[in-house]
Amino acid sequence: MTLIRPLLVLFAVLTLTTGFAYPLVTTAIGRVLFPDQVAGSLVRRDDIVVGSALIGQSFQDPRHFWGRLSATAPMPTNAAASGGSNFGPLNPALADAIAQRIAALKAVDADNPLPVPVDLVTASGSGLDPHVSPAAALYQVARVARVRHLDPVKLRQAVLAAVEPPQWHVFGEARVNVLLLNLALDRAQ
Repeated sequence: MTLIRPLLVLFAVLTLTTGFAYPLVTTAIGRVLFPDQVAGSLVRRDDIVVGSALIGQSFQDPRHFWGRLSATAPMPTNAAASGGSNFGPLNPALADAIAQRIAALKAVDADNPLPVPVDLVTASGSGLDPHVSPAAALYQVARVARVRHLDPVKLRQAVLAAVEPPQWHVFGEARVNVLLLNLALDRAQ
């Protein structure tokens, strides 16, 4: 009986501290220091939310640049089901899927002499990546320019202008946010 009261007090203190105080303090700090990220990094067009800069979207229209594939189910880029395909590099199913994806890309853009970048034929670990490599974006310039009747040189310049450097110019690699690039392209036309 002498242990019950201290246990209940400890339970109440830890519940208040870790269940209420800590989340409130970290949320308040986040809202002050990182207001855009805390709000979900939402992207708006004409005051309508069209996506998030942090979660990829599935673009399939040939007029748009395509992002990384998503292994989430039941639909692509499903944030509630984040995860990869769990296929290892030696799994024959992965090799077959990559071969089919390369063939599909070549069928859509048969005259493209560039090698297919790996991030256009493989899913990311999370299945939610909003970015592709600059090589993956540049690979798609000919198709998008042809379908939209744009000058490929100018479109290539627009892609290069959309390249984001590594985080703090140190971590990761250069990348292109597919949603932001497609929105800029839609605005320009």
